[in-house]
Amino acid sequence: MSPIAVAIRHNYSNTGDGTHPHHKILHTAFYWGTEAEIMFPVWPGKSPGMYALALVFVFTLAVLVEGLSHCTVVKPGSNRVAGGFFQTGIFAVRAGLAYMVMLAVMSYNAGVFLVAVAGHAVGFAVFRSFGFRRGSDS
Repeated sequence: MSPIAVAIRHNYSNTGDGTHPHHKILHTAFYWGTEAEIMFPVWPGKSPGMYALALVFVFTLAVLVEGLSHCTVVKPGSNRVAGGFFQTGIFAVRAGLAYMVMLAVMSYNAGVFLVAVAGHAVGFAVFRSFGFRRGSDS
């Protein structure tokens, strides 16, 4: 085991007698596998089905981030103050979702990284390239 991996070993249950039977190693480089912890301890667990669900969740979050990044829902001529508050709320939600995607990628699981990038790409394609293009806007 590398010195870095040993240095970042975390104890999830202390028996109280000085022994630590359940050590978990946090990854410091990308790895493949369905046994990952994404955003929360013990989630998605060791089940490949739950891992697949976690990948779908991260993909959906990334698509939503792109959707909120490229949508303008305040119409010209509307109340500027109300529109400003609404846009601020949308920005706050987008920032929160973007941080959740970032935390998922920080699990260093290669599958999570790939679905996050794919989610951003699909979201960009749908919301910027195809879906919300107006006339000559790009």
